[in-house]
Amino acid sequence: MQSQRYIADIIVTCDANGSIYSPGVIDIEEGKIAWVGRLGDEEETDLQVNEIGGLLMPGLVNAHCHTPMTLVRGAGDGLPLGRWLTEAMWPREGKMNEDDAYWGMTLGSAEMFRAGVTSSCEMYLFEEAIVEAAKTSGARLIMTPGVFKSSYSESRLQNFTDFYNRHHNPDGKITVGIGPHSAYDLGIPACVELAEFARSLDLLFHIHLAETREESSRLESEHGKSIVEILSENGILDGKVLAAHCVWVNDNDISLLADANVSVAHCPVSNMKLGSGIAPIEKMLEKGLIVGLGTDGPASNDTLDLWEEVKIAGLLARVNSLDATLVTPFEALGMATRESAKAVGLERVGSLQTSWEADMIRIDTNYSTFTPSTNLNETLAHLVWSGANREVTDVWIGGSKVLSEGDLVTIDEERALREVRERAFRLAGV
Repeated sequence: MQSQRYIADIIVTCDANGSIYSPGVIDIEEGKIAWVGRLGDEEETDLQVNEIGGLLMPGLVNAHCHTPMTLVRGAGDGLPLGRWLTEAMWPREGKMNEDDAYWGMTLGSAEMFRAGVTSSCEMYLFEEAIVEAAKTSGARLIMTPGVFKSSYSESRLQNFTDFYNRHHNPDGKITVGIGPHSAYDLGIPACVELAEFARSLDLLFHIHLAETREESSRLESEHGKSIVEILSENGILDGKVLAAHCVWVNDNDISLLADANVSVAHCPVSNMKLGSGIAPIEKMLEKGLIVGLGTDGPASNDTLDLWEEVKIAGLLARVNSLDATLVTPFEALGMATRESAKAVGLERVGSLQTSWEADMIRIDTNYSTFTPSTNLNETLAHLVWSGANREVTDVWIGGSKVLSEGDLVTIDEERALREVRERAFRLAGV
């Protein structure tokens, strides 16, 4: 890892103040940002100086994903969530092994790097294989091992504790949480136990919540209240909680989530593809909830391109409220960077600030989608509304390049493609 100074045409920091430097300078030392600011304000340096032009910004943070599902991408297209899971996903996933998950995660990481995604919060089984894939690729990973009714046991909790002790490292690139799939699958008593377990280790509790109108109907009928109310009254929302989707929530539910400081992973593309609905994020933001963006899995999206979520999150909020002033480009970028990082428990990630992690991406602005740009507000608008995925040229994680001038540095993409193709046929039974 080399210490470097980079000079760019524009640096979009995505900090809370909306700081933008044009042209800008950023110094990277030992994987951290040593200084960032306007060209001309920097001090003399012995660092290697790189005049790279273009636009530098923080890497995107995927707040909710099941990346190894690259292996089942395209299966069950056109089915609603319940049937999609039971008829298409779970039969194939039931045949998966550790090696399958490793290659599924590897190919997905390549896809995310090319789209400028530097961190992902994963909920899945085969957590050891996923961690190994992340270590090999250099990705920043928040691993929340999936817990289902079918696999929930004392031994699963012990295995998880051992996994946490081996891999949880807030000072490194791997952190650990726990991922109970849902209350409708596990039931309330198991969710209570898992929430207490997460709090005992001060871990992220990552759960699907109110994704569809039908999923929690049994529990809601039994208790005579909404699923959010049920979880709240049972203490399941206490602690560090990341709730994925939150489509079918009312005003009272949103207040309960806000009171408990629950963070939301908003996955608009997956919600649309599965016909689940539109999450009322404009109301969540009004209540001060942290709302990050996730792709969900590559089988329900069907890409890992977080730029799509950036655009569509803003558009859906506007059309849902009939208000074109909602979700500004600054806010949309923030949801994919600093807010997503907060939502998944990452500190000093998601913004280009002194002493923060040097997770950043370069975007080539010499494209029609960035033309014209007569001021910086227009440049931000182009980033959000025109889509920047195809213009990502370079990606750094912890100061080390994983994508250089469009070429993957740490991943053998051809092999990953071959491995996933071959394994997908076995899982499909053909």
